[in-house]
Amino acid sequence: VQFVETGGGLVQPGGSLRLSCAASGFRISSYVMTWYRQAPGKERELVAVSTNFGVSTDYGNSVKGRFTMSRDNAKNTVYLQMNSLKPEDTAVYYCKSPQFASWGQGTQVTVSS
Repeated sequence: VQFVETGGGLVQPGGSLRLSCAASGFRISSYVMTWYRQAPGKERELVAVSTNFGVSTDYGNSVKGRFTMSRDNAKNTVYLQMNSLKPEDTAVYYCKSPQFASWGQGTQVTVSS
């Protein structure tokens, strides 16, 4: 099982980014998928959760109303659309399925003017 996160970068406050996570070794359609982030010196934080088959999605309070998680089962890929970005969103972002121990390398998001 592997996860490859891409799409991070440097963006100004108020800007947007779209992260992608390509999964391999299993079919995401049948599994819960999550996005986490970890800022320097802080614990890893759960950002978004999509239930298996994408029935529902929930978000952490700090990103609710600004971030949207989606999945493309045909591409075996999940996405995180991040709008109205704030400096406190700066972190390394990871995707994961809770059923597997694997973590990807993450993708760095930096929000700064």
